[in-house]
This record gives sequence, structure tokens and C-alpha cells, in this order.
Amino acid sequence: MPLARIEVRKHRPPEEATALMEAVYLAQREALKVPEGDRNIRYVEHRPEHFAVPPGKSENYTLVEITLFPGRSLAAKKALYQGIVRRFGKLGIAPEDVFIVLNEPPLDNWGLRGGQAASEIDLGFNLKV
Repeated sequence: MPLARIEVRKHRPPEEATALMEAVYLAQREALKVPEGDRNIRYVEHRPEHFAVPPGKSENYTLVEITLFPGRSLAAKKALYQGIVRRFGKLGIAPEDVFIVLNEPPLDNWGLRGGQAASEIDLGFNLKV
């Protein structure tokens, strides 16, 4: 049940925004083995003057933040990074313009299924990938 947010500093047509969200979803499915249909992905466009980026980055600079349950291996995380970068590359975003951050709050900090702590319920999928 990752929560992903893609932030960009230039306007893209709806079909491109959808393609970026699909790229993140497919990378999560492949690397993290999340259940099919588990999509909680937001796409946010900022005006360039409202989104400062490091020197040397292009107008395609893209920040991806993913909050996910803890437990994934370093290998799974690396596969996720590579899957996102590879898919974004097919959409015209250079690898050096992609910045990815993962946040892993403890299961006690997730309220699901009517307000239950995620640590107290069967999530229905394996976190140890």
C-alpha cells in the first residue's frame, strides 16, 4: 500500500501525467510485489518559481516520494529506483533528473480498514521482498 507522490516543475498533458503515474505503479508492482490495483499515486505540478531544484537539473526534474510499509530489502528498493528511472526514461526524463525518496513509518503509524493499526491486521501480502 505505498503512497506515491510525483512532483514536477513543468506542465504536462494529461496523458503524460497518467503515463508517469503508471510508470511508478508498474515499478512498485515489479520491485515491491504490491497487490494488483494497489494504486495510491498523486501527480503534482508546481510553477517553476515555486519549485527550486539543484543546479544543473533540467525543466524535467522530477521528485518521487514514496511512503511505504517497512520491511523491503535493499535489493527490492534498488529495483524500485531502477524501475522508475527506466520507465521515466522512456517518457523523456533523463536519469539525472529523477530524485527518489522512500519513507518507511512503522506499521503502528498506519491507520487502515476503519481505523485499525496496520501492525494489528493481516495485510494480505508479503512485506519481506
